[in-house]
Amino acid sequence: MSTTKAFVDNYLPALLGQAWYLVSTEFHGVVEQHGLSILEWRVLSTLAGHGPMTISSLAQMTVSKQPTLTRLLLRLEAQGHVERATSENDRRYTLVRATRNGRRLVAGLMAQAEEHERTILAPFSADKVEALKAILHELIERHSPPV
Repeated sequence: MSTTKAFVDNYLPALLGQAWYLVSTEFHGVVEQHGLSILEWRVLSTLAGHGPMTISSLAQMTVSKQPTLTRLLLRLEAQGHVERATSENDRRYTLVRATRNGRRLVAGLMAQAEEHERTILAPFSADKVEALKAILHELIERHSPPV
């Protein structure tokens, strides 16, 4: 058997994708037990943590396509979990925000997600965790489309 690793074994996008999938799916069952889809969870927790956002920024942060997100936002708005309004600064943009009901819906889940993250990162030193997050933030910043 060859000791040479396959290309994807060290290919950054493949490693990031595998890590994301393994770590996030551990928490998906918890989300679904609360009656939310994974995308609903990502959208509501992002809005709860960030406040009002444009749909394009929200799509990028939740790793979703804009048409899919727009359909989801219509449902969440009908359920009273989000509100949409035209930006006061630039009327071309629509801002989305979580309502009190939407924030309340994900508040407990956010606490459970933080505990899940602590469990995942517990084996690593604080320096490694800080370095990992700093590198990921930098990668995201460098490869995000211009605003």
